Amino acid sequence: MDIVVEQLRRLGYLFYVVNPKTSSYETKEEVPDYLNQVVPYFLTLMLLEMLVLRFRSHNPVKFRLGDAMTSAGHGIIYTITSSMTRGVELVGYAWLYQRRLFDLDWNSSVTWWLAALGVDLGYYCVHRLVHEVSIGWAAHQVHHSSEEYNLSTALRQSVFQKFFAFGFYLPLALIGVPLPAILVHMQFNLLYQFWIHTEVVSTLGPLELVLNTPSHHRVHHGANPWCLDKNYAGVLIIWDRMFGTFEAERPKEKIIYGLVDQPQTFNVPWLQVFYYRDTFVKAAKQLTWADTIKSLFYGPGWCPGSPRLGFPLPDSHNEPRKKYNPSLPAIVELYLFSHFLVTLYLQQVLLNNFNSHSCASVLLHILYMLVTLGNFGALYDGWRGAVLLEALRCVAFLFWSVQSPLLGGGALETSVRYYSAFSAVVWAGLALFRDSLVIPPSGGKKKKQ
Repeated sequence: MDIVVEQLRRLGYLFYVVNPKTSSYETKEEVPDYLNQVVPYFLTLMLLEMLVLRFRSHNPVKFRLGDAMTSAGHGIIYTITSSMTRGVELVGYAWLYQRRLFDLDWNSSVTWWLAALGVDLGYYCVHRLVHEVSIGWAAHQVHHSSEEYNLSTALRQSVFQKFFAFGFYLPLALIGVPLPAILVHMQFNLLYQFWIHTEVVSTLGPLELVLNTPSHHRVHHGANPWCLDKNYAGVLIIWDRMFGTFEAERPKEKIIYGLVDQPQTFNVPWLQVFYYRDTFVKAAKQLTWADTIKSLFYGPGWCPGSPRLGFPLPDSHNEPRKKYNPSLPAIVELYLFSHFLVTLYLQQVLLNNFNSHSCASVLLHILYMLVTLGNFGALYDGWRGAVLLEALRCVAFLFWSVQSPLLGGGALETSVRYYSAFSAVVWAGLALFRDSLVIPPSGGKKKKQ
């Protein structure tokens, strides 16, 4: 019975259903890693959503494994890098807290609720900044890079966005909100936003007036002109209503998900960084220093002579577009999914034993996962050399695992080693005859990149 209660309590984290007394802490070291605790619920709810969308009686949705693995791959990288950069957006908080204007009891429900409201307002401000400032959008755009809108999309988190959040939560230190309370609510605020990434839920009635809901957030993820720069809320939609950025969903207009200029790739590390290149290239092309600075700090759609956020897009951007959907043989997708699960398990082992690893070891894990997830995307994209790189990746895992057990040892570790050895041989053989496994559409030939 205690196990059931504990699991229900953890499920409540996703909906901000939390007891203030059991989630208040005196020191930051006591604050749990709530995100890692709910990973099983991420996977379970994603599976349930997939089944509902696949088998509902009207308008069934085809599940795209490549897009889902790309989204989840961003989540893997985000959680590990966050373990290394935790609290970077709160640098200076302890110093300001020592100069606080009020003393708030860390164990008080008033403090808990004040922290919840303050963090949510801070998130609104950060979220609006990374949308309306070009260099911030270069970090945040990865969250909008999926052409699907489902629970897996929520996992597309930016590795770099937190560096743009510095300063927005610091005023809470001056009014006396303890740092542990901020760390708690930053996690709950992020967890709440997981379940609103779905088309399964239509509306929530009167709650739409106060809460950020799937309906409101669908608008936020739209690439339609009427959706852009709207609904920045984390938990409470009241901030958008107060500051003039609210836009209601239009039931008769189909929302087009993804970026305005949609990248044609499933490559996780590339999606994290490619827009920085575009941003700096655009800035370098400006004819004056003033325009160079504007290019970096005005909206991503800005150009000389336009308003701060750029000219409105034409109505043609409301028209449906074909989704990027490269096709691999089913056996290859099954292989990629199995190795993706190995990568996910490796991430969990690392996070659960994070303090026992050196910085060099953590960086090596991150590098390996970046190569793994990047090459999975490269195989989908048909990149030349991806087949050979997959063979080398399997060999690297085999030797690394022999030197230092990566999956906790035991039968699982041994099984994955044999599987990796077999995979390396198969991919090496394939590399001798072809450099891409993508199935060309309509029998045509795929253009080499």
